[in-house]
Amino acid sequence: MQKEIYYPNPEFAKDARINSMEQYHQLMDEAKRDYEGYWKKFADEKIEWYKPYSKVLDESNAPFYKWFTDGKLNVSNQCIDRHLEKRGDQTAILFEGDRGDVEHISYKELSERVNRFANLLKEKFGIKKGDRVVLYMPMIPEAAYAMLACARIGAIHSIVFGGFSAEALKDRIIDAEAKLVITADGAYRKGKPYLLKPVVDQALSDGVDSVEAVLVVQRNREEINWVEGRDHNYNELIESFSTKCEPEMMDSEDPLFLLYTSGSTGKPKGVQHSTAGYILWAQMTMEWVFDLREGDVFWCTADIGWITGHTYIVYGPLAAGTTTVMFEGVVTYPDAGRAWKMIEQHGITQFYTAPTAIRLLHKMGADEPKKYDLSKVRVLGTVGEPIDPPAWKWYYEVVGRGKASIVDTWWQTETGGHMISPLPGATPIKPGSATFPLPGIMAEVIECDGSPTPVGEKGFLCITKPWPSMIRTIWGDPERFKKSYFGDCKKYGKPVYFSGDGAMVDEEGYITITGRTDDVINVSGHRIGTAEIESAIKKIDRVAVSAVVGKPHNIKGEGIFAYIVLKDANDDKEAIKEEINAVLKQEIGAIALCDEIVFVPDVPKTRSGKIMRRLLRSIAKGEPITQDTSTLEDPTVVDEIQKIVKEG
Repeated sequence: MQKEIYYPNPEFAKDARINSMEQYHQLMDEAKRDYEGYWKKFADEKIEWYKPYSKVLDESNAPFYKWFTDGKLNVSNQCIDRHLEKRGDQTAILFEGDRGDVEHISYKELSERVNRFANLLKEKFGIKKGDRVVLYMPMIPEAAYAMLACARIGAIHSIVFGGFSAEALKDRIIDAEAKLVITADGAYRKGKPYLLKPVVDQALSDGVDSVEAVLVVQRNREEINWVEGRDHNYNELIESFSTKCEPEMMDSEDPLFLLYTSGSTGKPKGVQHSTAGYILWAQMTMEWVFDLREGDVFWCTADIGWITGHTYIVYGPLAAGTTTVMFEGVVTYPDAGRAWKMIEQHGITQFYTAPTAIRLLHKMGADEPKKYDLSKVRVLGTVGEPIDPPAWKWYYEVVGRGKASIVDTWWQTETGGHMISPLPGATPIKPGSATFPLPGIMAEVIECDGSPTPVGEKGFLCITKPWPSMIRTIWGDPERFKKSYFGDCKKYGKPVYFSGDGAMVDEEGYITITGRTDDVINVSGHRIGTAEIESAIKKIDRVAVSAVVGKPHNIKGEGIFAYIVLKDANDDKEAIKEEINAVLKQEIGAIALCDEIVFVPDVPKTRSGKIMRRLLRSIAKGEPITQDTSTLEDPTVVDEIQKIVKEG
């Protein structure tokens, strides 16, 4: 069926940075003709180099690509210092707390606070270039200061989402061999204080040898435990440090940060991002995809614990010299008007959120946006998962008043920034489609051998040429990096990045993302490995086998559906359901709770013992089984499971 097409608003398009498909194709043609020359042009234009690079792209050790060899820069300089002369008094970070408290932090104030923080890290804790610092923080300005302070002195930060459990935090601290943990006593959520520090205490209670100190920001000033000699009060220390700190001269390929993402083996993967390539693409995508202009106020509702928060709350907006909004609360509290009230009050021009939030806001108050003045919004963005056409239309017609452009962005933790997205002043949009690769990104839907997937059929979404902001390696595990992401395609004669996502291309070249092709579930835009969930469930002694799959969810995009085989079929199933979710909350966090749990006599396995999750996914969705089941160890188990799921 032909999808409805929405064309860019002509008034918007005439002043857009990229204002026509002709201009888009010119940029793509330029990249195809001279790939290195294309990226050189933007690197020279966008980055303030301390020392010029000698080579644009080094492919000699693929897939360990290197960009802008020997170039020297500092990301905090790119985000702060170079703006001070022109934008010193402009708001850099506009913070709104859960309770409605608002703070405007200018670029000059940001510079002073980041420099103080950098000096605190160096002088008090001995943090130096290459040291790892783990952040377990709420959405408060000090989180951004800490990130930029690490970048300033060359320390590698690794942020762990504040909803993760002590066990998940511990695993990431140990893998990174972090020297320092930065946290807060807690924060506010839905009008009430909550605590983070006790989770850090639990994570560090046993078997963590690398951590020498914990720095605690007092946000809600609830009573917490202070470990003498280890814990330090940020609020008491910070004012004694200088507001001047020379930025460390960093190499283009020096690591900027690690960000752990769930893997299919159960062990989280420390995605390592570089300095120059990452910040270049963060800035370029901010400018292109959101069509930044002077005086804009940009709001991304993500958490800094995810890549979206890194790239589109802190690094991208600040590198582009705009005003970025940090929000401590949730967009549905105290009611469905919170987001729209903030947009009106702060004059927000770009609003970037997840389809999960859009569906929830729609459900809670379909007509609520009409009560507010949203006229300054020019671009509405979605991120984290494909957005369904009904949610897209409500977003466009009611929130955007049929005038704001919608950018449905596809990208990953590993890509560093947007890869496929409409350009708001150029791209005709088909709701539900991510549309086309951004200029310079060579994305294709292919088969395993590199041949193009036929129009309208599902294939593998791959990036066939390296790009500046790509993952550089998995921390401490280069072999896993190669195995996880790269396949050798004869067609290209070199490694090709396999995204793990499936996609389809239509007759006009529009790309639609069809979901994961590996064992990862996308819950509210956050990727959680099935193996990580299953390994937590297996800690329950009464469980013999667990198999976890994703199932479509009308709010979260995907929910977690667990098949459980008990050692004793007569056990109290309701009690075990409660125990499973309690363990998942303890081991991973509330985001990993199962939406549905069914008890089955067995799971479909091949004769070699591999669980056939494709069958389980189809059963969970209520789809007919079309796959060949003759190779299963016991084909009859499929019928039994279908009957159990159907009967509920």
